[in-house]
Amino acid sequence: MGVNGSCFALAVVALAVASVPARAKDFIILQSTTSTQNSGLYDHILPVYEDRSGIQVRVVAVGTGQAIKNARNCDGDVLLVHARSAEQAFVDAGYGKERFDVMYNDFVIVGPAGDPAGIAGTSDVSDAFAAVAGSGAPFVSRADDSGTHTKEMALWGEAGIDPTADSGTWYRETGSGMGATLNIAVAMDAYAITDRATWISFGNKADHRVLVEGDPDLFNQYGVILVNQRRCPSIKAGFAQNFIDWLLGADGQAAIAGYRVSGQQLFFPNAGGDE
Repeated sequence: MGVNGSCFALAVVALAVASVPARAKDFIILQSTTSTQNSGLYDHILPVYEDRSGIQVRVVAVGTGQAIKNARNCDGDVLLVHARSAEQAFVDAGYGKERFDVMYNDFVIVGPAGDPAGIAGTSDVSDAFAAVAGSGAPFVSRADDSGTHTKEMALWGEAGIDPTADSGTWYRETGSGMGATLNIAVAMDAYAITDRATWISFGNKADHRVLVEGDPDLFNQYGVILVNQRRCPSIKAGFAQNFIDWLLGADGQAAIAGYRVSGQQLFFPNAGGDE
């Protein structure tokens, strides 16, 4: 074979090799919340897991209610959210395997420094909500069936108040995620409830600050669940269980504990059940 023939043969081989698709990287889909994503937690812990396991975790970050709906539709392998009763209902209906505590933080009530409802330092969140409603000061709600919204509505209920009756007046419903809701609250000099991790990471605080914190009713637990392969045969159960085992094990729990913003720890691991 001449030089031209050899070059032609090599070109054919190169073209054939280039046309063979690369093996897709092993991955799972994690249906999770905006708070875990927007806080930067996953950017911190997932590279650690992926380097060790070779399994990529692709996060779908939506409100807890939507994440659960997505998992029910078999659009995910693992569910990590923060609305315990909804999580348990998901498992009880057969869509998920066992639920495990993975980490916690807390919710806080934020508002403008002027604090027109006078709630700063209030130790009882029901009293704080009653003061906001009584003053007519603006309060901005996610109103999106997220874990934060679910907690907010439970707290209004404990205060004996239905704020949706005043929707569009002092009570404003955004139907948006936490970041967008906080931006609106800041722009309106309004109150809002948020998880602490999102607030610490939020960059547009202006003169808003944490006004109410520390009430045990503001505790915020996160749980992780393997989607049930009997309901969703296409899920990658082996990879998904590997991720959950890592997350609940010593290395995953240490990675969660090690994530800090401005020197503050955002999430506290409690896979062993300590709160």
